Amino acid sequence: MFETIVIATDGSESVRRAVDVALDLADRFDAEVHCLYVVDEGDVASSPERLRDEMEDALVERGEEAIDEVRDSTERAVVAAVEEGRPASEIDEYARDVDADVVVMGTRGRHGENRFLIGSVAERVVRTCPIPVLTVRQLADDEGEAELTGTPETV
Repeated sequence: MFETIVIATDGSESVRRAVDVALDLADRFDAEVHCLYVVDEGDVASSPERLRDEMEDALVERGEEAIDEVRDSTERAVVAAVEEGRPASEIDEYARDVDADVVVMGTRGRHGENRFLIGSVAERVVRTCPIPVLTVRQLADDEGEAELTGTPETV
């Protein structure tokens, strides 16, 4: 069912559960795992011109750290990519390029509570990506973590 899974990460704590769910799916289906971090070109462009190169380097480094966190969470091989552009568009394009079966991402990212129900990047990916998107919300402190059970159709 799932041969190629793309994990879209921004390195935030809120994506941790999405990574765990994606890796569980990869284990269950022996799927190839791709991990993508997108340097938001808007973040770079909005920084002062004299700091743009430093900002871009820092964001690329953060992306590599986020990918390393995913790699450290599994014994599976992880194909990694750090891209620059508009996050939703880059996620969509990358997923198409690798012929992904599913994109897994968190519902809240680095920008936190700026959207009421779902993060703006996740919302755009869900609306525009032709590949199925599994969004995984971060649990509140008082919510228990239920183990994934059942068939893939019910997860």
